[in-house]
Amino acid sequence: MPDAATPDRPRSRSLKPLRALLPYLEPYRGTLLLALGALLVAAAAMLALPIALRHLIDQGLASRSTDTINRYFVAFMAAAGVFGVFAALRFYLVPWLGERVVADLREAVYSRVIRMDPSFFEVTRIGEVLSRLTADTTLVQSIAGVNLSITLRSAISLAGSLVMLAITSVKLTAMIVVLVPVVIVPLIVLGRRVRRLSRASQDRIADTSGIADETLNAIQTVQAFTLEDVNAKRFGEAVEDSFAAAVRRTKTRSTLTAIATMLVFGAITFVLWMGAHAVVRGEMTGGQLGQFLLYAVYVAVAAASLSEMWGEVQRASGAMERLIELERATPAIVAPERPVALPVPGRGEIHFECVTFRYPSRPETAALADFDLAIRPGETVAFVGPSGAGKSTTFQLLLRFYDPARGRILIDGVDIATADPAQVRQRIGLVPQDTVLFAASARENIRYGRPGASDEQVEAAARAAAADEFIRVLPEGYDTFLGERGTRLSGGQRQRIAIARAILRDPPILLLDEATSALDAESERLVQAALERLMHGRTTIVIAHRLATVLEAARIVVMDHGRIVAQGTHGELVRTSELYGRLAALQFADSAVAS
Repeated sequence: MPDAATPDRPRSRSLKPLRALLPYLEPYRGTLLLALGALLVAAAAMLALPIALRHLIDQGLASRSTDTINRYFVAFMAAAGVFGVFAALRFYLVPWLGERVVADLREAVYSRVIRMDPSFFEVTRIGEVLSRLTADTTLVQSIAGVNLSITLRSAISLAGSLVMLAITSVKLTAMIVVLVPVVIVPLIVLGRRVRRLSRASQDRIADTSGIADETLNAIQTVQAFTLEDVNAKRFGEAVEDSFAAAVRRTKTRSTLTAIATMLVFGAITFVLWMGAHAVVRGEMTGGQLGQFLLYAVYVAVAAASLSEMWGEVQRASGAMERLIELERATPAIVAPERPVALPVPGRGEIHFECVTFRYPSRPETAALADFDLAIRPGETVAFVGPSGAGKSTTFQLLLRFYDPARGRILIDGVDIATADPAQVRQRIGLVPQDTVLFAASARENIRYGRPGASDEQVEAAARAAAADEFIRVLPEGYDTFLGERGTRLSGGQRQRIAIARAILRDPPILLLDEATSALDAESERLVQAALERLMHGRTTIVIAHRLATVLEAARIVVMDHGRIVAQGTHGELVRTSELYGRLAALQFADSAVAS
């Protein structure tokens, strides 16, 4: 999906995007019918008021009988009471329906986005997605809730009032019908412009969200490089662009409203002038003119409301179009129609068969080229090499975040491209170098490793990861809120939480991206011992940035430019691999230790 600022982004020229709300309305058909019933009763009561007024004037006032006047006033009040009760019921049911539908829509869009593969997020900004989940759903919620109620009421009132106008005076109504196109055409023309400007305004809002998300998530880096003023200026420019787009939209909507109001009330005034002359000529009674006047007011108010709501409908349609793009986005990595089941229990055997892979955002460069490697169940293998050698790419492919362009990856003899990605990932425990913690408690952060784990299992995993001691001294122990991205913990503590999460998962395959890199010497010793116990009997791949952490690995795989250039133990590689020897010489001050 293109970025918000991309000019070739698809733009609808109709209200068809709003049809996508129909499947979300289907489960609440009963509520919708009840709301429509209340709307019709309220509209009927409202349309009865002018008739009561006509009889009050022509019969009650003309007869000068207090009993007749009282009878028509009672009828008038009864109609007003029915209108009030059912209008309130309609005003409750329709917004409830709108809130419910948009809540379901928001859940569906988020559920789809969270299942998209990394290639989707290579070309889609997080701020853009957040803007659609918040600002765009708010616009749709507005039209599907209160504004929908106003629109339906106005539409029925307009249609019913026109019918009653015709019954009251065909001649005067014909004049109104003739004048309708004069009112409608400008509204349609300006309404389309409002829609385009609304879409542009939403895009600019998405830009500001993207900038804010990017900078606030890297606030320490921004402050460390004293980039506050630079980013404040950048954000300010985006806000001003958003403001300018909103002003253009508001000017057009204001013009739309002004023209609509003048045209509608000008037309009604002209028709009433004609009606007054008809009363003087004896062609209609004063009560009929009063009835016609009230229905004409209904028409004017309904038309003005519809003209105002037309702009809102245009904005909501633009917002819905953007949401549809997310809701219908298709991930590149999906489970096959008939996935091959992985054998149970998992052995942890891994085989890369001549794998070649290029990232979608860098198609000209091969991240892996003819990568061929077999890893036995229970074996510990370390990947080493310079930055950009392709070490982390092997993890990305094993987790099936991407599919290779050529070759296969097998786990326990099954090509993972033929298996369910969720089943593949359930067999893998990952401890990344950059630990990701969520805005939740320590207990819940560890429980992400296995959502159904008991408190006792969570605490046992924490003890094994040398995390129990520091967790228990937190203000609320395991139930302490760790802050956004775990900001209340040190880097080493966050890493131990991540290790506890992997221990709790208890997978047959472990992927460790220098899992002890952020720990002090004492914590590293404790965690390394825990990892050694965890690694026993499991297939483990370690990405090593510090060679000291893999000296005892059964096999070290040296990578460069996406290829395997050497394999062996530390001692063998120091003697036989020029690249490994150079890396070792750079990291070990004493060459005797390196040998």
